[in-house]
Amino acid sequence: MPEERQDDFDDMEKPPSFFPLDELLGEEESEFEPGEPVEVRVEAVYAAQANDTIQRFVLLSDGTRKLPIIIGPFEATSITYSLEGQQPDRPMTHDLFKKVMDRLGAEIDKIVIDDLMSGTYYAKIFIMQGDEEIVIDSRPSDAIALAVRADAPIFVAEGILEQHAH
Repeated sequence: MPEERQDDFDDMEKPPSFFPLDELLGEEESEFEPGEPVEVRVEAVYAAQANDTIQRFVLLSDGTRKLPIIIGPFEATSITYSLEGQQPDRPMTHDLFKKVMDRLGAEIDKIVIDDLMSGTYYAKIFIMQGDEEIVIDSRPSDAIALAVRADAPIFVAEGILEQHAH
């Protein structure tokens, strides 16, 4: 078995990137500045057909700007059910997660869509359990589905709204 070289790991403060982002993305996107979070609300969930494919997206708005985010069909259904106050016959995954959090005495404080890389948005769910804040990385669609169930505020980084909202 080859001997592991410890000196390769001594100076590491964070894990190395799997991809050379500066080379792949160029200087502009790798230096994305998210800015301060801005509160938004879910306007609606839409579906649009392009050729033989149906794209679903959630439309977020800060009252002036509108940000569409493409989501999957299950997340679209989950968000729509919650917005319309519908209850499926059996709990969906987001309902289950919310119920587990309730039983553990935790609550969703807010969600923040705070990063964008290669056309993919990234979010964080901020959970409070007692005095402890727990931050969990999430897909925006899952975070939004949980936020609408918990009546928690949704935020988007100003930099994302500036560059991608209409």
